[in-house]
Amino acid sequence: MKWDSELYNQKHAFVFKYGEDLLALLDAKPGERILDVGCGAGQLTAMIAATGAEVTGLDSSPEMIATACAAYPEINFVIADAADFSFAEAAKVYDAIFSNAALHWVERAEDAIVCMSRALKPGGRFVVEFGGKGNIANIASALEQAIREVCQIEINAMNYFPSIGEYTPLLEKHGIEVTSAVLFDRPTKLEGGEDGMENWIRMFRGPRLTVLNDDEQREVMTMVKHQLRDTQFKDGDWYADYRRLRITGCKQWQAKKTTARSVI
Repeated sequence: MKWDSELYNQKHAFVFKYGEDLLALLDAKPGERILDVGCGAGQLTAMIAATGAEVTGLDSSPEMIATACAAYPEINFVIADAADFSFAEAAKVYDAIFSNAALHWVERAEDAIVCMSRALKPGGRFVVEFGGKGNIANIASALEQAIREVCQIEINAMNYFPSIGEYTPLLEKHGIEVTSAVLFDRPTKLEGGEDGMENWIRMFRGPRLTVLNDDEQREVMTMVKHQLRDTQFKDGDWYADYRRLRITGCKQWQAKKTTARSVI
């Protein structure tokens, strides 16, 4: 997915603003080395750096990283896939891994967990939040139905939104002991008033619309807003039916070993 970093910052600032609460759980200290996975345009990365921690921001979007580097030239940002990254220096491990509103974009969830676990030192902290089971269920259902009716094609408007029971065993499997996992509703007001829902769909579901021509897109948007108005529109603003999965944990000092046994 190609990101419009300027539009992201102007119309969808709630993404990183909600992440500010997560920083309290991270509790970064001066001198700590922290990896921000899926750092986007770097706003939260900069807040971590302001604590005196040495922070690296990692994101797969060249557009987002370019914006981050321009805004915060003193911070180290790298372009990398969250499901396929490593650091050349053997000693380059981190005191904490932080991620906000990013891991639901990573379909190869277990590969990402392996990479993060390897980058985290024993005893290191793990603090993440992303879309969980049921996230944007109403929006996705309305968009899928509208495209089905207008174009007679099927699309999947969801991302990887796991349950606690799906995600936490993968963390434990790869040496990250889960200390807290919470799935909670967070109805989120979208900026733009009457245009808020369409802005959100075009920003975060844009690739799903590329199979539609301009007329079809307009018809789909009209149908989606009509279907969602009763549940997602209130007092002149649209609300996204967000559900977030917030997890904290720490890297085990020694990974659990399993012993294969022969069955006779």
